[in-house]
Amino acid sequence: MSPVPERTLKIGVLLSGSGTNFQAILDAAERKGLPVEVVHVISSRPDAFGITRAERAGISVTALNRAAYEDPCAADALIVDEMQAAGAEYLVMAGYMRKLTSVVLDAYPDHVLNLHPALLPSFKGAHAIQDAWDAGVKMTGVTVHFANEDYDKGPIIAQRAVPVLETDTIDSLEARIHSTEHELYPEVLRLFAEGRVTITNERKVSIA
Repeated sequence: MSPVPERTLKIGVLLSGSGTNFQAILDAAERKGLPVEVVHVISSRPDAFGITRAERAGISVTALNRAAYEDPCAADALIVDEMQAAGAEYLVMAGYMRKLTSVVLDAYPDHVLNLHPALLPSFKGAHAIQDAWDAGVKMTGVTVHFANEDYDKGPIIAQRAVPVLETDTIDSLEARIHSTEHELYPEVLRLFAEGRVTITNERKVSIA
């Protein structure tokens, strides 16, 4: 039996696009009892549909733009200020297409999560699904990991495999990967809400 969470985990969500993983978290909280509250959303783009999702859910939003990122450290300082003011305990990257600087990572040490559409350490970077497809692999998947200053190299929290079927197209494979993301991310957040995730001195993730 899983431990009963003593309180709701407060998270801030960072996004850049449609926000489907953000929506999956909201849905899990509403329909599956996920003990997580999204207290603030920051979008790197003012036209991201994830902003609309947040507004519909009554969640406050900060929308940045290209000009704001001309000074990445200043942009990240604003992110820290907004998230801390909202009471976010963890930051959850949900399709956030900007690399975070030490300004955020030092303010939230081992408290920034990222989702990657491949089985890291394979296929790092922004085109992981296409890269896996082009490589002709028979298995790819999804990784949730801690973010750090080394792109897609933070300690791995959880992974789930997605087979590449003979009947697949790149579109059908991408759809199944995203479906898996929508399942895995809320499951991982539940582990954090239940206090079951720790990092060892060797920078490995331990789950109780």
